[in-house]
Amino acid sequence: MFSTEELQQKIADSLKQLPVYNDPAGLYQPISYTLEQGGKRLRPLLALISTQCFGGNPDQTLPAATAIEIFHNFTLLHDDIIDQAPLRRGRETVYKKWNINTAILSGDTMFAIAFGELAKSDPDKLPGLMKVFTKTAIEVCEGQQYDIDFEESDNVSIEGYINMIRLKTAVLLAASLKIGAMIAGAPEDECEKIYLFGENLGIAFQLQDDLLDAFGDEGVFGKKTGGDIVANKKTYLYLKAIECAGPEDLAKLQTLYGTRDQKNGDKVMEVLKIFTACGIRSLTDGVIRDYYDKAMQNLNGTSLSEENKTPLLKLAGGMLHRNF
Repeated sequence: MFSTEELQQKIADSLKQLPVYNDPAGLYQPISYTLEQGGKRLRPLLALISTQCFGGNPDQTLPAATAIEIFHNFTLLHDDIIDQAPLRRGRETVYKKWNINTAILSGDTMFAIAFGELAKSDPDKLPGLMKVFTKTAIEVCEGQQYDIDFEESDNVSIEGYINMIRLKTAVLLAASLKIGAMIAGAPEDECEKIYLFGENLGIAFQLQDDLLDAFGDEGVFGKKTGGDIVANKKTYLYLKAIECAGPEDLAKLQTLYGTRDQKNGDKVMEVLKIFTACGIRSLTDGVIRDYYDKAMQNLNGTSLSEENKTPLLKLAGGMLHRNF
Protein backbone atom coordinates (compact mmCIF):
# COMPACT_ATOMS: atom_id res chain seq x y z
CA MET A 1 0.00 0.00 0.00
CA PHE A 2 1.12 3.54 -0.75
CA SER A 3 1.79 5.77 2.24
CA THR A 4 -0.20 8.94 2.84
CA GLU A 5 2.83 10.99 1.79
CA GLU A 6 3.14 9.03 -1.46
CA LEU A 7 -0.55 9.55 -2.22
CA GLN A 8 -0.25 13.26 -1.50
CA GLN A 9 2.67 13.42 -3.93
CA LYS A 10 0.58 11.70 -6.60
CA ILE A 11 -2.09 14.38 -6.15
CA ALA A 12 0.47 17.19 -6.28
CA ASP A 13 2.01 15.75 -9.46
CA SER A 14 -1.40 15.39 -11.08
CA LEU A 15 -2.26 19.01 -10.34
CA LYS A 16 1.07 20.21 -11.75
CA GLN A 17 0.34 18.38 -15.00
CA LEU A 18 -3.02 20.07 -15.56
CA PRO A 19 -3.44 21.57 -19.02
CA VAL A 20 -3.86 25.09 -17.62
CA TYR A 21 -2.77 27.47 -20.35
CA ASN A 22 -0.97 30.78 -19.96
CA ASP A 23 -3.25 32.93 -22.05
CA PRO A 24 -5.20 34.87 -21.01
CA ALA A 25 -3.00 35.30 -17.96
CA GLY A 26 -5.77 37.15 -16.11
CA LEU A 27 -7.82 33.94 -16.16
CA TYR A 28 -5.18 31.29 -15.49
CA GLN A 29 -2.79 32.99 -13.04
CA PRO A 30 -5.42 33.01 -10.28
CA ILE A 31 -6.09 29.31 -10.92
CA SER A 32 -2.40 28.46 -10.62
CA TYR A 33 -2.16 30.68 -7.53
CA THR A 34 -5.04 28.79 -5.95
CA LEU A 35 -3.88 25.28 -6.77
CA GLU A 36 -0.23 25.83 -5.84
CA GLN A 37 -1.10 26.68 -2.23
CA GLY A 38 -0.69 23.06 -1.24
CA GLY A 39 -2.13 21.88 2.05
CA LYS A 40 -3.02 18.33 2.91
CA ARG A 41 -5.33 17.90 -0.11
CA LEU A 42 -7.74 16.18 2.24
CA ARG A 43 -10.60 15.42 -0.14
CA PRO A 44 -8.60 13.85 -2.98
CA LEU A 45 -6.53 12.06 -0.37
CA LEU A 46 -9.69 10.50 1.04
CA ALA A 47 -10.62 9.29 -2.44
CA LEU A 48 -7.24 7.63 -3.00
CA ILE A 49 -7.13 6.10 0.48
CA SER A 50 -10.66 4.76 0.07
CA THR A 51 -9.74 3.08 -3.21
CA GLN A 52 -6.66 1.54 -1.61
CA CYS A 53 -8.56 0.37 1.48
CA PHE A 54 -11.10 -1.43 -0.70
CA GLY A 55 -8.36 -3.21 -2.63
CA GLY A 56 -8.15 -0.99 -5.70
CA ASN A 57 -5.33 0.83 -7.42
CA PRO A 58 -5.26 4.51 -6.36
CA ASP A 59 -3.68 5.49 -9.69
CA GLN A 60 -7.04 4.69 -11.30
CA THR A 61 -8.67 7.21 -8.95
CA LEU A 62 -6.26 10.06 -9.70
CA PRO A 63 -8.45 11.71 -12.38
CA ALA A 64 -11.46 11.76 -10.04
CA ALA A 65 -9.34 12.84 -7.08
CA THR A 66 -7.90 15.68 -9.12
CA ALA A 67 -11.42 16.70 -10.15
CA ILE A 68 -12.50 16.72 -6.51
CA GLU A 69 -9.59 18.98 -5.50
CA ILE A 70 -10.20 21.42 -8.34
CA PHE A 71 -13.93 21.55 -7.58
CA HIS A 72 -13.24 22.15 -3.88
CA ASN A 73 -10.92 25.03 -4.67
CA PHE A 74 -13.45 26.48 -7.10
CA THR A 75 -15.99 26.67 -4.27
CA LEU A 76 -13.42 28.45 -2.07
CA LEU A 77 -12.89 31.20 -4.65
CA HIS A 78 -16.60 31.97 -4.65
CA ASP A 79 -17.07 31.44 -0.90
CA ASP A 80 -14.37 34.00 -0.18
CA ILE A 81 -16.24 36.58 -2.25
CA ILE A 82 -19.51 35.84 -0.47
CA ASP A 83 -17.85 35.91 2.96
CA GLN A 84 -15.58 38.87 2.10
CA ALA A 85 -12.70 36.82 3.51
CA PRO A 86 -9.29 38.51 3.14
CA LEU A 87 -7.17 35.42 3.85
CA ARG A 88 -7.16 31.80 2.74
CA ARG A 89 -4.43 29.46 4.01
CA GLY A 90 -2.48 32.47 5.20
CA ARG A 91 -2.45 34.22 1.81
CA GLU A 92 -4.61 36.85 0.17
CA THR A 93 -7.77 35.44 -1.34
CA VAL A 94 -8.10 35.64 -5.11
CA TYR A 95 -10.72 38.38 -5.11
CA LYS A 96 -8.49 40.46 -2.81
CA LYS A 97 -5.29 39.88 -4.82
CA TRP A 98 -7.02 40.46 -8.17
CA ASN A 99 -10.70 41.45 -8.10
CA ILE A 100 -14.18 39.99 -7.75
CA ASN A 101 -14.79 39.53 -11.48
CA THR A 102 -11.52 37.62 -11.88
CA ALA A 103 -12.33 35.36 -8.93
CA ILE A 104 -15.76 34.56 -10.38
CA LEU A 105 -14.47 33.80 -13.87
CA SER A 106 -11.43 31.81 -12.72
CA GLY A 107 -13.70 29.83 -10.40
CA ASP A 108 -16.10 29.08 -13.25
CA THR A 109 -13.18 27.83 -15.34
CA MET A 110 -12.03 25.57 -12.52
CA PHE A 111 -15.52 24.05 -12.36
CA ALA A 112 -15.27 23.17 -16.06
CA ILE A 113 -11.70 21.81 -15.68
CA ALA A 114 -12.89 19.60 -12.81
CA PHE A 115 -15.46 17.85 -14.99
CA GLY A 116 -12.85 17.46 -17.71
CA GLU A 117 -10.57 15.65 -15.28
CA LEU A 118 -13.38 13.42 -14.00
CA ALA A 119 -14.12 12.42 -17.60
CA LYS A 120 -10.68 10.75 -17.74
CA SER A 121 -11.92 8.05 -15.34
CA ASP A 122 -12.69 4.44 -16.36
CA PRO A 123 -15.46 4.75 -19.01
CA ASP A 124 -17.34 1.82 -17.47
CA LYS A 125 -17.51 3.58 -14.10
CA LEU A 126 -17.89 7.12 -15.39
CA PRO A 127 -21.73 7.29 -15.45
CA GLY A 128 -21.92 6.36 -11.76
CA LEU A 129 -19.09 8.72 -10.87
CA MET A 130 -20.74 11.57 -12.77
CA LYS A 131 -23.98 10.95 -10.91
CA VAL A 132 -22.29 11.20 -7.51
CA PHE A 133 -20.11 14.16 -8.50
CA THR A 134 -22.96 16.17 -10.02
CA LYS A 135 -25.33 15.48 -7.11
CA THR A 136 -22.61 16.57 -4.70
CA ALA A 137 -21.88 19.77 -6.64
CA ILE A 138 -25.56 20.71 -6.47
CA GLU A 139 -25.75 19.91 -2.76
CA VAL A 140 -22.70 22.07 -2.01
CA CYS A 141 -24.46 24.99 -3.74
CA GLU A 142 -27.63 24.27 -1.76
CA GLY A 143 -25.60 24.41 1.43
CA GLN A 144 -24.05 27.72 0.41
CA GLN A 145 -27.49 29.19 -0.25
CA TYR A 146 -28.75 28.05 3.15
CA ASP A 147 -25.67 29.69 4.65
CA ILE A 148 -26.54 32.97 2.92
CA ASP A 149 -30.21 32.70 3.91
CA PHE A 150 -29.36 32.08 7.56
CA GLU A 151 -27.47 35.38 7.81
CA GLU A 152 -30.73 37.28 7.37
CA SER A 153 -33.00 34.88 9.26
CA ASP A 154 -34.02 35.07 12.91
CA ASN A 155 -35.39 31.52 12.89
CA VAL A 156 -32.32 29.37 12.36
CA SER A 157 -32.41 26.13 14.35
CA ILE A 158 -29.47 24.00 15.36
CA GLU A 159 -30.98 21.17 13.28
CA GLY A 160 -31.18 23.49 10.27
CA TYR A 161 -27.60 24.59 10.78
CA ILE A 162 -26.33 21.01 10.96
CA ASN A 163 -28.12 20.24 7.69
CA MET A 164 -26.53 23.30 6.11
CA ILE A 165 -22.98 22.25 7.02
CA ARG A 166 -23.79 18.69 5.97
CA LEU A 167 -24.52 20.02 2.49
CA LYS A 168 -21.90 22.74 2.29
CA THR A 169 -18.99 20.74 3.70
CA ALA A 170 -19.69 17.13 4.67
CA VAL A 171 -21.14 15.75 1.43
CA LEU A 172 -17.96 16.49 -0.52
CA LEU A 173 -15.85 14.58 2.01
CA ALA A 174 -18.40 11.77 1.89
CA ALA A 175 -18.51 11.73 -1.91
CA SER A 176 -14.71 11.60 -2.07
CA LEU A 177 -14.73 8.40 -0.05
CA LYS A 178 -17.63 6.93 -2.01
CA ILE A 179 -16.01 7.71 -5.36
CA GLY A 180 -12.82 6.03 -4.20
CA ALA A 181 -14.74 2.95 -3.13
CA MET A 182 -16.71 2.85 -6.40
CA ILE A 183 -13.52 2.92 -8.47
CA ALA A 184 -12.15 0.07 -6.36
CA GLY A 185 -15.27 -1.95 -7.26
CA ALA A 186 -16.70 -2.06 -3.72
CA PRO A 187 -20.31 -3.30 -3.38
CA GLU A 188 -23.02 -0.63 -3.29
CA ASP A 189 -23.79 -1.10 0.40
CA GLU A 190 -20.12 -0.69 1.28
CA CYS A 191 -19.98 2.50 -0.78
CA GLU A 192 -22.96 3.82 1.17
CA LYS A 193 -21.42 2.97 4.54
CA ILE A 194 -18.17 4.71 3.69
CA TYR A 195 -20.22 7.69 2.47
CA LEU A 196 -21.97 7.94 5.85
CA PHE A 197 -18.60 7.69 7.58
CA GLY A 198 -17.45 10.70 5.58
CA GLU A 199 -20.68 12.60 6.11
CA ASN A 200 -20.57 12.35 9.91
CA LEU A 201 -16.84 12.99 9.94
CA GLY A 202 -17.43 16.04 7.75
CA ILE A 203 -20.01 17.48 10.14
CA ALA A 204 -17.56 17.04 13.01
CA PHE A 205 -14.83 18.63 10.91
CA GLN A 206 -16.95 21.71 10.11
CA LEU A 207 -18.04 22.15 13.70
CA GLN A 208 -14.40 22.16 14.69
CA ASP A 209 -13.73 24.65 11.90
CA ASP A 210 -16.37 26.91 13.46
CA LEU A 211 -14.71 26.52 16.84
CA LEU A 212 -11.30 27.37 15.38
CA ASP A 213 -12.75 30.42 13.64
CA ALA A 214 -13.77 31.77 17.04
CA PHE A 215 -11.01 30.52 19.32
CA GLY A 216 -8.18 29.42 17.01
CA ASP A 217 -4.69 30.77 16.52
CA GLU A 218 -4.66 32.72 13.25
CA GLY A 219 -1.02 31.85 12.65
CA VAL A 220 -1.75 28.12 12.96
CA PHE A 221 -5.17 28.12 11.35
CA GLY A 222 -4.22 30.19 8.28
CA LYS A 223 -7.46 32.17 8.32
CA LYS A 224 -8.42 35.38 10.06
CA THR A 225 -10.14 34.38 13.30
CA GLY A 226 -13.47 35.90 14.24
CA GLY A 227 -14.55 36.04 10.61
CA ASP A 228 -17.83 34.22 11.29
CA ILE A 229 -18.65 36.66 14.08
CA VAL A 230 -17.86 39.71 11.95
CA ALA A 231 -20.06 38.28 9.16
CA ASN A 232 -22.91 37.53 11.63
CA LYS A 233 -22.85 33.86 10.71
CA LYS A 234 -25.22 31.87 12.88
CA THR A 235 -22.90 28.99 13.60
CA TYR A 236 -23.52 26.26 16.14
CA LEU A 237 -21.61 28.37 18.65
CA TYR A 238 -23.98 31.29 18.22
CA LEU A 239 -27.13 29.17 18.19
CA LYS A 240 -26.11 27.30 21.32
CA ALA A 241 -25.26 30.57 23.06
CA ILE A 242 -28.74 31.86 22.20
CA GLU A 243 -30.14 28.80 24.00
CA CYS A 244 -27.85 29.11 27.02
CA ALA A 245 -27.36 32.84 27.59
CA GLY A 246 -29.09 34.75 30.35
CA PRO A 247 -31.44 37.61 29.44
CA GLU A 248 -28.75 40.32 29.50
CA ASP A 249 -26.20 38.38 27.45
CA LEU A 250 -28.94 37.19 25.08
CA ALA A 251 -30.03 40.76 24.32
CA LYS A 252 -26.41 41.84 23.88
CA LEU A 253 -25.62 38.93 21.58
CA GLN A 254 -28.62 39.63 19.38
CA THR A 255 -27.69 43.30 19.19
CA LEU A 256 -24.11 42.50 18.25
CA TYR A 257 -25.27 40.16 15.48
CA GLY A 258 -27.76 42.75 14.24
CA THR A 259 -25.12 45.31 13.30
CA ARG A 260 -22.12 45.57 11.01
CA ASP A 261 -20.91 49.10 11.76
CA GLN A 262 -19.03 48.37 14.98
CA LYS A 263 -15.28 48.05 15.25
CA ASN A 264 -14.73 44.42 14.30
CA GLY A 265 -12.19 43.74 17.03
CA ASP A 266 -14.52 45.03 19.73
CA LYS A 267 -17.42 43.01 18.37
CA VAL A 268 -15.43 39.77 18.25
CA MET A 269 -14.15 40.33 21.79
CA GLU A 270 -17.62 40.96 23.19
CA VAL A 271 -19.13 37.92 21.46
CA LEU A 272 -16.29 35.68 22.66
CA LYS A 273 -16.91 36.84 26.22
CA ILE A 274 -20.51 35.66 25.95
CA PHE A 275 -19.48 32.38 24.32
CA THR A 276 -17.00 31.78 27.14
CA ALA A 277 -19.55 32.59 29.83
CA CYS A 278 -21.91 30.04 28.28
CA GLY A 279 -19.25 27.31 28.10
CA ILE A 280 -19.63 27.15 24.32
CA ARG A 281 -16.19 25.67 23.63
CA SER A 282 -16.89 22.65 25.85
CA LEU A 283 -20.44 22.20 24.50
CA THR A 284 -19.21 22.32 20.91
CA ASP A 285 -16.42 19.86 21.68
CA GLY A 286 -19.08 17.45 22.97
CA VAL A 287 -21.12 17.64 19.74
CA ILE A 288 -17.97 17.21 17.66
CA ARG A 289 -17.22 14.04 19.61
CA ASP A 290 -20.79 12.75 19.06
CA TYR A 291 -20.50 13.06 15.28
CA TYR A 292 -17.00 11.58 15.32
CA ASP A 293 -18.36 8.57 17.23
CA LYS A 294 -21.15 8.17 14.64
CA ALA A 295 -18.51 8.21 11.91
CA MET A 296 -16.57 5.47 13.69
CA GLN A 297 -19.73 3.36 13.93
CA ASN A 298 -20.24 3.77 10.17
CA LEU A 299 -16.64 2.76 9.46
CA ASN A 300 -16.85 -0.23 11.78
CA GLY A 301 -19.99 -1.31 9.92
CA THR A 302 -18.00 -1.89 6.74
CA SER A 303 -16.31 -5.16 5.86
CA LEU A 304 -12.86 -3.53 5.93
CA SER A 305 -10.25 -5.33 7.99
CA GLU A 306 -8.63 -3.53 10.90
CA GLU A 307 -5.48 -3.16 8.83
CA ASN A 308 -7.35 -1.59 5.92
CA LYS A 309 -9.25 0.77 8.24
CA THR A 310 -6.03 2.08 9.79
CA PRO A 311 -5.26 4.79 7.16
CA LEU A 312 -8.83 6.12 7.44
CA LEU A 313 -8.67 6.12 11.23
CA LYS A 314 -5.36 7.94 11.18
CA LEU A 315 -6.64 10.57 8.78
CA ALA A 316 -9.88 11.02 10.72
CA GLY A 317 -7.95 11.48 13.94
CA GLY A 318 -5.75 14.10 12.31
CA MET A 319 -8.78 16.02 11.07
CA LEU A 320 -10.19 16.26 14.57
CA HIS A 321 -6.97 17.25 16.33
CA ARG A 322 -5.98 20.50 14.68
CA ASN A 323 -4.28 23.05 16.90
CA PHE A 324 -6.01 25.95 18.59
